[in-house]
Amino acid sequence: MLIIGIAGGSGSGKSTVVREIVKKLPKDSVCVIPQDSYYFDNGKLSQEEKRMINFDHPSSIEFDLLIKQLDELKAGNSIEMPIYSYITCARATETIHVEPKKVVIVEGILIFTNEQLRDRMQIKIFVDADSDDRLMRVTKRDLVERGRSVEEVLNHYEKFVKPMHLTFIEPTKRYADIIVPQGGENHTAIHILYSMIHMNLNKG
Repeated sequence: MLIIGIAGGSGSGKSTVVREIVKKLPKDSVCVIPQDSYYFDNGKLSQEEKRMINFDHPSSIEFDLLIKQLDELKAGNSIEMPIYSYITCARATETIHVEPKKVVIVEGILIFTNEQLRDRMQIKIFVDADSDDRLMRVTKRDLVERGRSVEEVLNHYEKFVKPMHLTFIEPTKRYADIIVPQGGENHTAIHILYSMIHMNLNKG
């Protein structure tokens, strides 16, 4: 099993890079484990408390569960991956059944902040993008997917996203084997990534 980590700032284009890589790989050879599925369940908090959740801090992620389930996949066992909602800030009662595949992609802004998780990855990729581009993508996403107003998005970005990026996410760039500038628009880098993955699979 080849475990790939794809990290980068919020709105950097990680999801696009993941989609492009998955499209190029043989069907049913890859599964994606999003870090966002492993946010702690905060459904019991008040609406005011939910608005104060710092989704960009490593302590917001249940890394122990993520690592445990990754180890299960590596051992050849299936897992029941949590489903997290940014609207309710809670985990759904349903889960997603995931079978082990030849390639497992772990994707998220904070995945390189955890040493145990990093150590399980054979390839580590950091998707880089200008802060202005990331802000535009975050604004569009949060308006549509998370039900926030423009003012709420900008306040959240200023209070949490930007300082946490500088403190926790940007420094993890040094752990990357490959840095992809321009996110999903960098087709040359995506082709190189695919070639690297294909080469690693052929080794096995």
